[in-house]
Amino acid sequence: MTRKGKGSILVVDDERSMREMLEIFLRREGYEVSGHASATDALSALGRGQGHDLVITDINMPGLTGLDLLREIRSLGTEVPVIMITAYGSPDSAVEAMKLGAVDYITKPFRIEEVKARISAAVERRKLAEENVQLHRLLREQYSFENIVGKSEGMKKVFEVVRRVGGMDSTVVITGESGTGKELIARALHHHGGDRRGPFVSVNCGALVETLLESELFGHRKGAFTGADSDRRGLFETASGGTLFLDEITETSGQLQVKLLRAIQEREVVPVGGTKPVKVDVRIIVATNRDLAREVKAGRFREDLFYRINVIHIEVPPLRERREDIPLLVEHFLARMAERQGSSPRALSADAMKLLVDYGYPGNVRELENIIERAVALSDGEVLTARELPDEVLSAPPAAPVSEKVLSGGEDLDTLVGRYERELIEAAISRAGGNRTKAAGLLGISFRSLRYRLKKYGMAEDETEEGS
Repeated sequence: MTRKGKGSILVVDDERSMREMLEIFLRREGYEVSGHASATDALSALGRGQGHDLVITDINMPGLTGLDLLREIRSLGTEVPVIMITAYGSPDSAVEAMKLGAVDYITKPFRIEEVKARISAAVERRKLAEENVQLHRLLREQYSFENIVGKSEGMKKVFEVVRRVGGMDSTVVITGESGTGKELIARALHHHGGDRRGPFVSVNCGALVETLLESELFGHRKGAFTGADSDRRGLFETASGGTLFLDEITETSGQLQVKLLRAIQEREVVPVGGTKPVKVDVRIIVATNRDLAREVKAGRFREDLFYRINVIHIEVPPLRERREDIPLLVEHFLARMAERQGSSPRALSADAMKLLVDYGYPGNVRELENIIERAVALSDGEVLTARELPDEVLSAPPAAPVSEKVLSGGEDLDTLVGRYERELIEAAISRAGGNRTKAAGLLGISFRSLRYRLKKYGMAEDETEEGS
């Protein structure tokens, strides 16, 4: 229903003069008003779902009384506020009305200015409540995984896992390169969290020094250290009933990992400087851009903590492995920037889009967003062209289309894979200026592995380790 004026009010009173007086007054004040002589008629109007912001009803009416009407309204599950009109000297009725959920009551005879103020306050409370509901709905839509852009098979797998485990309390490990959107996935899991209505609390474990991180996570007691002037709750407590997202968990020390293991396992924390454990109820989601299993083997991450947190694993693919998502992401970022600026979305030229699709994105989705934001800032026209793209995109070697790598004329799979691998190595070395160490980093492999491949393809003599 599209509401007019200040709001919609339903007036119920069997006394015609009183009902019409309120209708005339409220319309002059800018409200949309519908008047009814009985509670039965009022219930019919409410049942039609006309979206009223307030009900004003007399208590003493023949047939269904105002209290009966209030009970029926609440049984319908609607939260529309109700103000009762009661005769002078009827305090019991007023008290009962408030117990049943009335937001206010007015005693006859009343001053019209007093009624005006109370009605205004009730309508404003109703609108504020609706705005809060809409805000929560907007947040759910914004962070729901359906709105994380992607149609590639890799992202479809991510969405499916989120759909399956969002409502569980199981600990989740999200892995992927920097900039792939691990926190967005964590937020999607939180907002698909079923009965959990607590906050989403995020902390980057690599952004704080060890002592400060411990205090942030577990809280501290007054006098625990210099500057601890009062007790402070930690993020485990702050996130109670919700989700605690520990980003870059591999940046924590072995000592802190022991305390994290206890907190997750026992569901309790001991604040810094304290001795008494504090119970916590929080879902844990962790993320890292490293290979956790490899970190365990290298002795940099505790094996017992690894097995405690590695219940559900979500791997977010890098952007170069889901190039079909790039045009969708470009459109998404252009639309979002246009919304912020209050303008129409820019378009992207075909040659600029091809360059973006071919680019390797070491910074993944975050880098693509920055590229689009830069292009919008530099362009004066409605169409973004290659001129607005950064040099690293313009100079990147084009990606070879898969269609050119299919079997043609008797080449077997090993030959095709080897040819494609050599081309990728050549492109990486070229982009790294001949520096094989940097080329190995671009390919996501070790220098030793690259050196083996160079020998395999007879390329070892062609390149120097540090380049020229």
